[in-house]
Amino acid sequence: MNCVVSRSSSVSGVFVVALILFLLAAVAVVTGMLGLIGALPANRFFGVHTEAALSTEETFRVANKVAGPTSVGAGLLLAVAGVIALAANLWVGIVAAIVAVVVALFTLGAGAGAANEAIAGLVPEQVGGCGSACGSCSLRDTCQPAG
Repeated sequence: MNCVVSRSSSVSGVFVVALILFLLAAVAVVTGMLGLIGALPANRFFGVHTEAALSTEETFRVANKVAGPTSVGAGLLLAVAGVIALAANLWVGIVAAIVAVVVALFTLGAGAGAANEAIAGLVPEQVGGCGSACGSCSLRDTCQPAG
């Protein structure tokens, strides 16, 4: 079986791969820069959005300030992979894209981990041992703190 890929389909395929990488890079760099300067509004979509980071405005700001450099680094890595995808042939471009996305995800994860460590002392402590599990049960009074 002879597998032939035409030049026009490989060029358009590489262009789409590069475009996706550039868009992801732009999102990561902008999110990282906004986090670094403390201008990223608290949200559940961009930046560090763990439960601890979203607990207060201060924890969100500090977490994203700590994770900002890794987000910018991941964005730059994705942009470089986009350039490689445009300059190389189809298969090299696809491999570069896959490797860059995997490394970028690990980089972002490392930033989120560092951010969670940085805000560990800032997260408000939960009162009571039951959380919200005893909100309407007959044992609710046992969940209340002593005092």
